[in-house]
Amino acid sequence: MSDIQKASELLAALADVLRARGTRWYVFGAQAVILWGSPRMSADVDVTVEIAPEDAAGYVAAMERAGFRLRIRDVEGFVAQTRVLPFLHEATKLPLDVVLAGPGLEELFLQRAREVELAGQRIPVISPEDLIVTKVLAGRPKDLDDVRGILTERAKDLDLDQVRETLDLLEQALGQSDLRPLFDMELSRVNPP
Repeated sequence: MSDIQKASELLAALADVLRARGTRWYVFGAQAVILWGSPRMSADVDVTVEIAPEDAAGYVAAMERAGFRLRIRDVEGFVAQTRVLPFLHEATKLPLDVVLAGPGLEELFLQRAREVELAGQRIPVISPEDLIVTKVLAGRPKDLDDVRGILTERAKDLDLDQVRETLDLLEQALGQSDLRPLFDMELSRVNPP
């Protein structure tokens, strides 16, 4: 089974759990880059899920019934420190990192997520614009490669003003002034003036 098939199987199982619980969520990270940009290797799946930390135990129990195993023992302590629930999908042996959505930016990303057909199911994926924002914020060389891949693959479909506005908001919130220039530089590398 290919990594894409494994990720699709994992996401289908996850979608069943979250749909049954009425939970909003979206895929981000490498799996979203594969959908919106250029293919690259990934050994895990990253999702953001709208659940309160105090509801984590019920969520974990539902995930375990669906074939996911926690990769940590101290759930409360780990969640309090990281806001992440790390699972292993037993059927595919793929890691799944579940980020608990917080107020603000992640809430906005939840609202703007787009559903795509995957593994016979509708799966919410972070919008390509918001994925660019997260990649610019991370700023690592591989993240900037992902930005260029998304810009190249989705150039005609992207709302670049939305990307700039979100980066401006982040700069204000973080007291930074380097995010928008970094994005503009990557954009000019893809579309030279």
